[in-house]
Amino acid sequence: MFFGKIAKLIADYKEMDVQDIHVDSLLQEDLELDSLDTVELMMSIEQEFDANIELEGEVKTVGDVVKLVEKQVNHAE
Repeated sequence: MFFGKIAKLIADYKEMDVQDIHVDSLLQEDLELDSLDTVELMMSIEQEFDANIELEGEVKTVGDVVKLVEKQVNHAE
């Protein structure tokens, strides 16, 4: 559930095909997201899930983002 929505947000942000985004895609190396892109993307994710997402530790892959969102959204319920 979370992965599909997050992948769609990334694809829209980067103007790329959602099929090119995988759980193990690296944010910087594969998707070419810099720190500002990551912050802007997290703001979009917060709006999508109506949650306050705080970056914890190192978030390197799309899977890391999914886990972070799952943890914080499920914790808020």
